[in-house]
Amino acid sequence: MAMKRVAASAIRAFTSSGNSSSSGLTRHLHASPGSKKIVGVFYDAKEYAAKNPNFLGCTENALGIRQWLESQGHQYIVTSDKDGPNCELEKHIPDLHVLISTPFHPAYVTAERIKKAKNLQLLLTAGIGSDHVDLKAAADAGLTVAEVTGSNVVSVAEDELMRILILVRNFVPGHHQVITGDWNVAGIAYRAYDLEGKTVGTVGAGRIGRLLLQRLKPFNCNLLYHDRVKMDPELENQIGAKFVEDLDAMLPKCDIIVINMPLTEKTKGMFDKDRIAKLKKGVLIVNNARGAIMDTQAVVDGCSSGHIAGYSGDVWNPQPAPKDHPWRYMPNQAMTPHISGTTIDAQIRYADGVKDMLDRYFKGEDFPLQNYIVKDGELAPQYR
Repeated sequence: MAMKRVAASAIRAFTSSGNSSSSGLTRHLHASPGSKKIVGVFYDAKEYAAKNPNFLGCTENALGIRQWLESQGHQYIVTSDKDGPNCELEKHIPDLHVLISTPFHPAYVTAERIKKAKNLQLLLTAGIGSDHVDLKAAADAGLTVAEVTGSNVVSVAEDELMRILILVRNFVPGHHQVITGDWNVAGIAYRAYDLEGKTVGTVGAGRIGRLLLQRLKPFNCNLLYHDRVKMDPELENQIGAKFVEDLDAMLPKCDIIVINMPLTEKTKGMFDKDRIAKLKKGVLIVNNARGAIMDTQAVVDGCSSGHIAGYSGDVWNPQPAPKDHPWRYMPNQAMTPHISGTTIDAQIRYADGVKDMLDRYFKGEDFPLQNYIVKDGELAPQYR
C-alpha cells in the first residue's frame, strides 16, 4: 500500500505540471487512419533466437508482435543496425511514425534525428530508461516518449543483489582459478567478507532501489538511501532503511554503494574523481543504472589504486561497449554486458507492455500515466 502511494504521488506530480512549452507543437499521439511505419531496434540473437520461444527482445523475434501489426496493415521494420549515417535505422528516420528501442541495445535518438523524422509521433522504450532519447528535443518537438514502467524492476533488483554478493565474497577470482586450473584459497579469502553488518547505501530509491532494500533486509545490513523523495514512513519502517538527505554525507559511511538513479543532465558524471576520492577506502560499487553517471577514467583509477575494492554493473557508455573500453580491463571488476533487465520474464512483460501501448495508440487512447516520460511537452519528474 505504501509503495502504491509513492507511485501515485509521482503520477500526480507529472499530471499537475504545466505544459506551456508544447503550445502548438504537440504531434498528436492518436494515430490517424491508415498504415503506420513502425521501426524496432533490438539486439541480434542469432543462433540463440530459436532456443526459447519466449526470447522476445531480439531482432529475430521482434517482441512477438510482427504478425499482429502486419495483420492490421502496418509496416514493421526491425534492425540492430543503429549507429552512423549509413546505418539501416537512418534510412527509415524520415518516414517512420513509431520507433521502438531498448536500453540493452539503444537507438540513440538525437535532436538531429528528431528533426529529420517528420512523421514521428511516438518513441517507445521496451524496458525502463529512456535516456537514449534527447528528451528535451523530443519535448520541444511535441513527441510522446513512453516506456514499460515496472517491467524489469524485479529483474534488475535481483541482479544488483547478486552483484553485491559477488563483490563482497570476492567470487570472480575464485571462479577464474577454477577455469585456469589453479587452487589458491588464500588468494580469494584475504578479501572475502560477510554481507551481514555492512552499510549499504542506494543512490536513488525508486521502484528498483526500494525492491533492492527490501531484499537486503534479511541480510541484517545497515541500510541507507538518498533520493529526491523520502519514502512513505510506513514503507521506510517496513524496510528498515534510513533516509539521508545529503548525498555526500551518506556516501563515506557506505561499505557498498548501489547506483539506482536515471541518467539526466544533473546525474551525468556525478561520480567523478573528486566524489570517488571521498568514498570509504575499499568501497564496493554496483551500477546497473547508467554508465555515464560515472566518470569512466575515475572508476578505472579507483579500481587500479584499490580505493574502489570492487566495481560491478552491466551498463556502459556507450553501448555496446567498444572492445577497447577500459572497464573491460581494469582490475577488481565484475562487469557484464547490459543483461540485468532483459531476463526472459522481463522480456515477456515489456513485450506485452509495448503491444498494449501500440494498441492504445492505434485506438487513440491514453497510456497508463506512469509510462509517460514525455507527454504534452513535459518531462516526467525524475528526468527534470
